Amino acid sequence: MPPTTPVAQSTLLPRGYTAADMELRRTWLEQKTGVLLDELPPDPPEQLKGIIENHVGYVGLPLAVAGPLVVRGSYAEGTFYVPLCTVEGTLALSMTRGAYLTSLSGGIMTRHLKQEVSRSPVFIFPDVDACQPFLSWVEAEIPAIRRAAESTTRHGKLIRVDKYVVHNSVLLDFVYNTADAAGQNMVTLASHAACHYISEHYRGSTFRYLIECNFNGDKNPAARTLLLGRGHQVIASAMVSAKALRRVVRTTAQAFVDGWTQCTRASQLAGVMGLNMHVANGLAAIYLATGQDVACVVENSLGLVNYEVQNGGDLYATLSMPSICVGTVGGGTRLAAQRRNLELLGCTGDGSSKRLAEIVCAAALALELSLGGAIASNEFALAHVKYGR
Repeated sequence: MPPTTPVAQSTLLPRGYTAADMELRRTWLEQKTGVLLDELPPDPPEQLKGIIENHVGYVGLPLAVAGPLVVRGSYAEGTFYVPLCTVEGTLALSMTRGAYLTSLSGGIMTRHLKQEVSRSPVFIFPDVDACQPFLSWVEAEIPAIRRAAESTTRHGKLIRVDKYVVHNSVLLDFVYNTADAAGQNMVTLASHAACHYISEHYRGSTFRYLIECNFNGDKNPAARTLLLGRGHQVIASAMVSAKALRRVVRTTAQAFVDGWTQCTRASQLAGVMGLNMHVANGLAAIYLATGQDVACVVENSLGLVNYEVQNGGDLYATLSMPSICVGTVGGGTRLAAQRRNLELLGCTGDGSSKRLAEIVCAAALALELSLGGAIASNEFALAHVKYGR
């Protein structure tokens, strides 16, 4: 459970770059979590069917942990040590600093809002007049279309079908809940079955269809994703005390707000989609460590950060992430090392993908706070000189 008092020095990760230091961290982490991060042999090639083709070998990536990350969430509750695969110096240390900063003020609160993954087929008709009868028919046939889609999966559920008319085409955005799977393949197979039902049973105008028209923004930064979400939608927030800001990042809440005002102006000038400094950094490292589809970082990094001065000097920090495409079953999550990292986070079993999404959002906020503090205190470059070279 999250501590009610400041994190003691004994909870901080041991430092150092030698083999002995690494073993000390492994032992320390096993004592804290009960999970031993010893070296595992490569997964046998026979186990890789479905996640890679033309397999020829393995590329090792260094694994770190960041924490203690204290989370008070809808599904994630407690102290976590976050596994990271990265070759970027300062990343693990920076996330750890942000986690420690927030833990001094009670941790990070997370709220899971919804989980929706869509596939968006497009139906093309000879002329505009053919679209409206098709829309009416689809609306009437939703129960049957839902049965067809859900016949392909034990866990996926078709929530709704959103409809959009563009010229002589109709976009049907099939929106699903994918349970503990990230769900991209699940929604493709389900939507294929739904389209087949429509093709077999619609008796109106002739048409042709494409299973995907890219409307859902899969692996693309899209305005639709910012507005409607894709995958898990989570908000993380932390009230960081003025004392903790001075002690850990050597700056003030007002400096955070002033600095972020300048960053948002420049981001808007550059046309940046999503307002954050480097959410993608944390996502990529966690995704590699836990067997996620790393290409989803491009859409999942559309986080919105905000800072406010409250209580006469405390910093209220929030990160809204409309898109976190993670799962705890399927794909690379079945690989031995990635599975063990999910166990380290307590993210196995029913409902664990929601827990993982909240941990991801909290870790991303911790990383944003650390970088924001480094920029406000003008320590950004010096930190990379010291730790990133």
